[in-house]
Amino acid sequence: MMQELVQTAAPSPQDEPAFDAWVRTHVARIQALIEHHVPAHSVASSALAEAMHYAAALGGKRIRPLLVWAAGECFDGEPAALDAAACAVELVHAYSLVHDDLPCMDNDILRRGLPTVHVQFGQAMALLAGDALQSRAFEVLTSDPLVPPLIQARLCALLAGAIGADGMAGGQAIDLAATGQVLGTNALTNMHRRKTGALFKASLLMGLACANPDVLIDPVTAQCEQLLRRYADAIGLAFQVVDDVLDASSDSATLGKTAGKDAQQGKATFVTLLGLERAWALARELLSEALSAIEALPPVQRARAGHLITLAQRIVSRNH
Repeated sequence: MMQELVQTAAPSPQDEPAFDAWVRTHVARIQALIEHHVPAHSVASSALAEAMHYAAALGGKRIRPLLVWAAGECFDGEPAALDAAACAVELVHAYSLVHDDLPCMDNDILRRGLPTVHVQFGQAMALLAGDALQSRAFEVLTSDPLVPPLIQARLCALLAGAIGADGMAGGQAIDLAATGQVLGTNALTNMHRRKTGALFKASLLMGLACANPDVLIDPVTAQCEQLLRRYADAIGLAFQVVDDVLDASSDSATLGKTAGKDAQQGKATFVTLLGLERAWALARELLSEALSAIEALPPVQRARAGHLITLAQRIVSRNH
């Protein structure tokens, strides 16, 4: 099934060594930013610093910061602001995984091929590490004097809105309440647009928000923002659909996390609702929606959006 996923993904104009080099460069960049902002040692508590570093620095696909940078390329985003935004969204993502894995949430023991943070450091330290990573994200957004205060404020607002009660936290609450229940496609979509999709959307809008303020008041920018929202809705949901397919069809060694966990916990997924083939068809439909949003961008932005196109295709064709 996953071999078919790779083979049937649409060819990409950026799916060549140039794109892979761009990814390597920016993955190295996010790693350096994390090492700078979340060092493995701290004066206050070396144990807490170690747990935070373990959660944030040891791998991951880094899709969210890549989306920040790719969106920023379309609008000549300020480099310092893009770095801050990229680092902040990845720290928030790391915090969310730490908390999601706790026994009171998804109760998982494996993440990125390693023991989860609460297994490695204990539940109390994991809770504190997640809390500290979240607050550190906002420190990162507001600590660089090269980032204008107006951009800092906009970035903070976008990130806070994405992870609060109407976003990621709200989606997780719906997920907890729905375990063992029968959910329809609309309800499941609503849950994942919050739990997973909200941070994808924030990543793209934060990339846009890093543009010069003169760009942000241009009427064309408002049109671009709506198209980025469409793209984000599509790829955020596609990411989750593929996650569900992989959870049902792959193994723990490949995924780097416990396979089959959703079924064991009685969670509704796109696979349980639609079956593997229809779920994969939905992922391809969502990819098409994302690409059509990019195609509708004004010519200048569309010409710069190659990395957004290939990121969407890679999200759907991934095997872990």
